[in-house]
This record gives sequence, C-alpha cells and structure tokens, in this order.
Amino acid sequence: MKKILFAGAEAMPFAATGGLGDVLGALPSSLTYVHPDWDVRVVIPLYAQVGKEWRDKMTFEKSITVSLAWREQYCGIYSLNYKGVKYYFLDNEYYFKRASLYGFFDDPERFAFFSRALLDMMAAVDFYPDILHANDWQTALSVVVLKQERADWDGYKDVKAVYTIHNIDYQGIYGMGILGDVFGLSEENASIMEYNGDINLTKGAVVCADFITTVSPRYAEEIKTEYFSHGLHHIINQYSYKIGGIINGIDEAVYNPKNDLDIPFTYTNRGLAGKKRDKEELQKEFGLNVDPDVPVIAMVSRLAEHKGFDLVCAIADELMNDNVQFVLLGTGDPGFEKFFEEFGKRHPGKAGIRLAYNRKLSKLIYAGADMFLMPSKSEACGLAQMIASRYGTVPIVRETGGLYDTIKPYSWDRSGNGFTFAAYNAYDMLYVIREAEGVFQDKENWDRLVKKIMKIDFSWKTSASKYADLYETI
Repeated sequence: MKKILFAGAEAMPFAATGGLGDVLGALPSSLTYVHPDWDVRVVIPLYAQVGKEWRDKMTFEKSITVSLAWREQYCGIYSLNYKGVKYYFLDNEYYFKRASLYGFFDDPERFAFFSRALLDMMAAVDFYPDILHANDWQTALSVVVLKQERADWDGYKDVKAVYTIHNIDYQGIYGMGILGDVFGLSEENASIMEYNGDINLTKGAVVCADFITTVSPRYAEEIKTEYFSHGLHHIINQYSYKIGGIINGIDEAVYNPKNDLDIPFTYTNRGLAGKKRDKEELQKEFGLNVDPDVPVIAMVSRLAEHKGFDLVCAIADELMNDNVQFVLLGTGDPGFEKFFEEFGKRHPGKAGIRLAYNRKLSKLIYAGADMFLMPSKSEACGLAQMIASRYGTVPIVRETGGLYDTIKPYSWDRSGNGFTFAAYNAYDMLYVIREAEGVFQDKENWDRLVKKIMKIDFSWKTSASKYADLYETI
C-alpha cells in the first residue's frame, strides 16, 4: 500500500478558480480507483469560500502551532471524506479569510504558512506519506523545507517529493529580503532559492524535488525553451533528467452528455438527436438564426492574448463572410471585451457574445456547438478541447502543449480527431476553420467524426495510472 498526500492551493468542489482545482478534485479519487488499497489524501487551505455545506461535514482533528520565521501561528486541522479521499483543510483566518483565494500583497507569507503547516500536519495526524505531491508555486516551499530542513527528521526522511508545474507563467518570484523574515529559510538555502537576483519558489522546488511533472508531455519539452519558460529554461534544462509530462484528464461524471442535467437534451454517441436539439437551444440563447445546416463555432475562455484572441480578432469579420455562426463566452482583457462586444453588434444573428463566467451556460455551448476553437499561443494542458470532444463538438486547435498531445489533424483517410494548425498565424487558423467547414457539409462524414471523438478516453483514470507508475518508480 502506498500513502500519497496531494498539496495544493485549491480543489474542486470546495474552492477553485481554475485547472489546478479540477486536478485536485479529480485525480486523487481516480488514483484510488486504480489502486483501491492506496491511502490517498489532499490538503488545501480552509478559505472563506469553502461553503457551509462542506463545513458542516468536517471533523475537527486538532490545532497546532506553526513556526514561520519569528512568528508562531495558530493552525486548525479539519477533515472530511469526499469520493473515497480524505481532504484536510488548514484553518487560519488571518491568512485565509479573504475576499478571494489569491491576489494579496502578503501572498508569499500566506502560502509559506500553508507550506510549513502542511508539513507540521503530517506529524499532528500521524500521516507521513510515501509521496508528497505538491502543486504550483503556492506549495513549492513545502518541497524545499522537506528536503533541506527535515531530510534527517524521523517520519520525514523517507518522504519523496513530486512537484507539478501547471503553468510556468506563475513561478512565485519575490525579493531576496524575505528569505529569512517570511520563509524562515537560512542563508544556506539562498543559493537554492535564488534566480536572477530574486527568490524563485518554482526554481527551489525543481532543484529539491525527486521528480517534476508538467500537465502534458509537449509542455515538458516546450518549457525547456526561452519562448515558453518565462525565463526558467536554464534551470529546466539543468534538471531535465527528472522532468516529464502527464496529460490531465477530465471528470467524466461531471462532463457526460448522457446524463448531464445542465443541458436541455441528453444524448450519446449512438444517437445525436439530443445534440441537434441542444444546437437549436444554443442558437436561441445567443440570438442566432436557428438553422441546423449552419456550423456554430464556439469559444469558452478567459479573454487573454496567450489564448490566441489576437488571431481571432484579426480574421473575425472576414470569417463572418462564411456561412457560419460564432459564439463566445468569457471575460478578461478589456480590449478584447470591447472588440467582441462591438463585433457582436456588427453581426446580429451570426455572432453571439456573452462577456461573463457561467459554468452552466458553458455546458450548453459544449453540447450545442459544432466546432470548438482554441488557437492558444501557449496551453500547458487545456481541458476545454477534451470536454468539447466528450460532447461531440469538434476541436480546432493550435499545435501547442496539451492541445498537440490530445488533438490530431483530421485527414482524408478519416484519421485524426480535430483540426489543427502549427504556426501562430491568423490565416493558418482561418484555413483550417474553412477546412472544418468543408467537412461539416458532408453530413455522413461529420457525424462519423462526432461519434468518434465522443468515444475517446480522456478520463482521469488513464492519467492516474501513469501517476501511479511514476510514484512506484520513485
């Protein structure tokens, strides 16, 4: 039996803002499916955002005092079981009773506390894992402290550390002045943490971890280059011998058109009548002309440049000359928001724009659209292309990161599961969109492609098996 402790700043369904939350909400339970005898647990902060419905189910384990440099801070340990996994919640209202999860001036102190507290928790609840699997910069310090300060401590010395980089854009970079005062590290550890004159938490974890993973094999290669690494490529290449990529999965219980209560009409790959009716509902919802023979191209995304929206803006009006419709759901960069708001007004009945975050509405888009566009400049893994496939909405993606690993180009021999382009170029993108439009007109071939992509196994079980193999190797 193996003992695994996942540590991260968020987890679905308790408190989450993005992909990390999806991972820590799904991977641990999938791991117990692969290995029912393993003891898998997760630890996150007890944020104000964790709802009463969860708090009422929690068990108070005990309270401890956590040393953080010169501070002695209270930490309450709570737990509950969810999907066969024990989740721990570390309570300190000074650090975690905030209006949001991140974005505060004292974030380095908040997550330094969390990193040290989760290590102290191991002794408090008598759970020393075989593997501590830390995620992103918020828990990077736990890897450094485990390997540098506690390497000879009873209980800790046999704990191996895996560190996952979900997005290398966010490395945890701060001035060297807080090394001792906030992180409680000695000057002996300065060289481990220092990069380009600053503390770099991700760099420290990469140096100290037994193995580093990224959320797709392609991304593991891309971050070795200056273009993708945000300056950390020298360290990534130095430690490339212990870096690999494992693609994320999706929770097939949450994303299943057969029984999804968030879509008007359910369906399976054996019959697409429900999907066709969902398309009609989608067209009505977004004020589009109701026409089953016009392909609907959709995007559900944060409006940011690295998501490829500059490419979309460059050809959006030209695309509307085609017999297509366009749907967008998302918020983000004010410049992009203004462009698409005006774009929708210029093309009534053909373009539907909703500048909002709406999880339920996103399900209708996944179910009702014909094509799903993801022209990302960089995409560590990407979940939307897998979710879209699950709902039979054919992905159109740029060949980067996890998009490259999961979507292969459709060809004349009917191989492939989507449409792809390599160069970061608006007209290369427009070319493959029009290629998809052409295939759409061949209803027999299109329905065959839709049914094919719905059968692809993008579940967490596949990824969990690969993580299990990695843990065994370590």
